[in-house]
Amino acid sequence: MILTLGIPLFAIVLGGLIIELGAYKISTFKQHLLGFSGSFLLSITLIELLPNLFEQHKEPRLISLIILGGILLQMVLESFSKGAEHGHTHLNESDGFSGFALIFSALCVHAFIEGMPLGDEKHLLLAVSLHKVPIAMILYTLALNANLTKTQAFGSLILFGLITPLGSLFTHLDWVIAYTPYLNALSAGIFLHVGAIILFESEKGHRFNLARILMVLLGMLLAYLIG
Repeated sequence: MILTLGIPLFAIVLGGLIIELGAYKISTFKQHLLGFSGSFLLSITLIELLPNLFEQHKEPRLISLIILGGILLQMVLESFSKGAEHGHTHLNESDGFSGFALIFSALCVHAFIEGMPLGDEKHLLLAVSLHKVPIAMILYTLALNANLTKTQAFGSLILFGLITPLGSLFTHLDWVIAYTPYLNALSAGIFLHVGAIILFESEKGHRFNLARILMVLLGMLLAYLIG
């Protein structure tokens, strides 16, 4: 449980610090990190989470339907988060704190659901945590754009970082354990949607981007080697 709490929280704080310290070529770094982490998350989902789900459950058709439900749920969440999960959110000045609060709330729902399978999936924990770094970078930037102080912005990151472990704790409650495969299938649908969106998004004008392709390949290779 310490790892489930500590690793995502560390990733969230790291994302905020990267923005605060003004890392060189931050936009390029964020895009490369998104490509790597999205590829790693999608690959771990395909290599480990989905086979485990279908192997352990006697109703593969039902599991498949719930996975599809997770994909649809993520589509709904992104209508509120504006795509922060895959790096494309922006906050207009007119949106202010209310706009940030809406995005933050949608991301918290997303984080809670993605935390549900992490207690039993250590490689998935690493994949989700890596993906949280660029999300934290976006969230911290949005908080500052919404005129939150730096203390409030970091407080928001800490709160966001605690939501994923809460999702993991939720699935260990006695009355929830029986439904864990269904909840994990819902999470798998979300992972598939987010990972696929990151991978299949093209450069403007569909330009060839060797660095991005290499990041995606590295994410896939890492998932294969540890899977």
